Amino acid sequence: MDFTIASILALDGVTNGAIYALLALATVLLFAVTRVIFIPQGEFVAYGALTLAIMQTGKVPGTVWFLLILSSSVAVTDVWQGVRHHLSAGRITRNVTRTLAYPLFISAVVWWAAPLNLPLLAQAVLTLALVTPFGPLIYRLAYERLADATVLVLLIVSVGVHFALVGLGLFFFGAEGFRNPSFWDERFTMGPLALSGQTLIIFAASLALIVSLYLFFERSLRGKALRATAVNRLGARLMGISSTTAGRLSFTMAAFIGALSGLLIGPTTTLFYDSGFIIGLKGFVAAVFAGLSSYPLALVGALGVGLIESFGSFWASAFKEVIVFSSILPVLLWRSLRDPHGEEH
Repeated sequence: MDFTIASILALDGVTNGAIYALLALATVLLFAVTRVIFIPQGEFVAYGALTLAIMQTGKVPGTVWFLLILSSSVAVTDVWQGVRHHLSAGRITRNVTRTLAYPLFISAVVWWAAPLNLPLLAQAVLTLALVTPFGPLIYRLAYERLADATVLVLLIVSVGVHFALVGLGLFFFGAEGFRNPSFWDERFTMGPLALSGQTLIIFAASLALIVSLYLFFERSLRGKALRATAVNRLGARLMGISSTTAGRLSFTMAAFIGALSGLLIGPTTTLFYDSGFIIGLKGFVAAVFAGLSSYPLALVGALGVGLIESFGSFWASAFKEVIVFSSILPVLLWRSLRDPHGEEH
């Protein structure tokens, strides 16, 4: 291996690492706020990329129907909870209206816009607007009533949600793979490296989102509320911070990050309905490097995962996934020996 090959592999690793960093940040966010190890984070990636791919063909993506089904299911639970707690008819109606208003609106917009073959950027914005609501709706259906359950129970629910989303992905998108067009087709040469415009967009979007998350948590009231919930859920409740609202907001952010990652990675590789699992799992490995608690370490871990994958594919391409996932073992061993731990009650 000479310097040129090493530089190309490093660039490829850092590019993939930028995507894994976003998924790792989302994983850390969800675990810190809700204690949910969200296995299906990669499904948001696949849904985002495949929704855009279907819109590119001029068809209405199946995610429109999925959003309507999810929102209708949540609306039914709103009615049930309202009747169970003896709420007034007016309040139940307001709750149902809040649940259904945005999904119905964005579904109608996508239904109207899909056959028009709008510019790629407009379709990307519609994709984000369509996939992002999946986060809070899934949280309300699967996790909200289990908010105080153990981490193990929440993990089992996550596995079930993962299988459900993969099966629905096959139903809505089919078994065929899709590769989206690049947002920027320019190419730039830097010595032995050839940078594509899409690579620069990945770097820029990842950096912008990471900075935005930093400012959100450091400067905004909602961000500080999420941090407080992550540090001490009971204390945050006593201070008037709703853990339910925090959970919905964190899942909304995670779904947005996942969908955006799908848009960024879609032009670089062919994605299938089940491709999100492996991609999300690599983001999870990066989050484990950070102990599921540190955003800066999650970023460093993601870049490390990307580099390990890139160089591993050069030395032993058939075992690159094994190399990546095996790298988590010494980290887990080190953390097990370093950090005190006890049984969860």
